[in-house]
Amino acid sequence: MTMAATLRRALERAGVPYEVLPHPRTATSLETAEAAHIPGDRLAKSVVLEDEEGRYVLAVIPATHRLRLGRVSRALQRRLGLATEPELAGLFRDCEPGAVPPVGEAYGLPTVVDDSLLQEPEVYIEAGDHEDVVHLSGHAFRMLMEQARHAEISRHL
Repeated sequence: MTMAATLRRALERAGVPYEVLPHPRTATSLETAEAAHIPGDRLAKSVVLEDEEGRYVLAVIPATHRLRLGRVSRALQRRLGLATEPELAGLFRDCEPGAVPPVGEAYGLPTVVDDSLLQEPEVYIEAGDHEDVVHLSGHAFRMLMEQARHAEISRHL
């Protein structure tokens, strides 16, 4: 599989330069960072959350971090829990399961990004499959996250 078409359109609309980097097939974000030889703190991991009314939100944190669900819930003033795999398939139709790009706005989802990612000089994101990442400058990533809320929503593993 190649980069998700929805992600490609979002990157082109934003007018940000990017580079697609292939890597051996992986199953987790930390494996992806290792296989692609990139720092895990610079790999953006997506976590899809759902509130009590069935509305979704995308939380974006570094691959080396753990989501602090209470902090996300407080930041968005909503009670949130993890979305299920079947729900994700319907939301991200052009992505492989577990390879969700952190560009929620492109998929119609509000997004909240961890402050630590916004400080990085470069960021890598899932391309929508388990064999590619997209390399962005920190500036380009911040442009993509312009509409996203940001807060301290994770802690290092």
